[in-house]
Amino acid sequence: MSTTIARAAPGGPARPAPAVAMPVALSTSIRSPLRDSLRRFFASGTAVLGLAVVLVFVLMAIGAPWITPYGADQQLLTDRLKAPSAAHLFGTDDLGRDVLSRVVFGSQISLRVGIFAVALSLVTGSVLGLIAGYAGGWLDGLFMRGMDIVLAFPATLMAIGIVAMRGPGLEMALVAIGIVNIPTYARLARSMALSLRERDFVIAARCLGASGPRLVGRHILPNSLSPLIVQATLGIATAIIEAAGLGFLGLGAQPPTPEWGLMLTNGRAFLLNAPWAMIFPGLAILLTTLAFNLVGDGVRDALDPSMRG
Repeated sequence: MSTTIARAAPGGPARPAPAVAMPVALSTSIRSPLRDSLRRFFASGTAVLGLAVVLVFVLMAIGAPWITPYGADQQLLTDRLKAPSAAHLFGTDDLGRDVLSRVVFGSQISLRVGIFAVALSLVTGSVLGLIAGYAGGWLDGLFMRGMDIVLAFPATLMAIGIVAMRGPGLEMALVAIGIVNIPTYARLARSMALSLRERDFVIAARCLGASGPRLVGRHILPNSLSPLIVQATLGIATAIIEAAGLGFLGLGAQPPTPEWGLMLTNGRAFLLNAPWAMIFPGLAILLTTLAFNLVGDGVRDALDPSMRG
């Protein structure tokens, strides 16, 4: 915006003065943290690739009844151990069941186990860790010593012990995987609570009369979500591998459930003359875990404050 000031010249009529430029405020666009994190995530080619593979397996799990050429348990003994062909793209197993159909239906089981096991360990571990980190004292010591006892045992060995005590089955395997991963989230949530409880905004809220549960729920938990989300994304891949391991040992899903680990152990006896019975379930486990790891790495980089411009 500019203004013109009229002034009179000596001995002559008034003439306009040169225009004087007035300062104009420049508008700056402020990018929200969520939008900035999404931009960094989708800028990573490996993260986008991992997300695409995850979406493919999710769509497979949702549409399994409609996209599979055969039923998961449909047997045709005359076609047992058939090599991959136009009729059976992934071949057949020792009972004449279509391997492709069983792999597709197996995505439902593996994704369900991975997601619900991580949800169980994430919620339980986060609650215990936040309470222990904020409260401190004897409560912190009690919770964390319990977590140390769980961590003293290898995760897979402890999961085997839990399933062996309660009996094999898919639901018990899910619970066992969730239990053995609780300490990971509890220790992470505790470390965040310890670092946040002395921050200025938490101290200010405490001085204003906020109660302990309100401080944890409204101030500490929201600022602890980023590392917990990253760990949960990576934890889904670990849970899928652990579920497949229990299924391979016969402690997870039971026949005739089309679970990838169980398919591996069933096809082991025919490795030399029908390797496809093991190759395709193994590839499904490999691709799924790799995809979730790539997504987890992308989420970690996107939520990392040091990478914000």
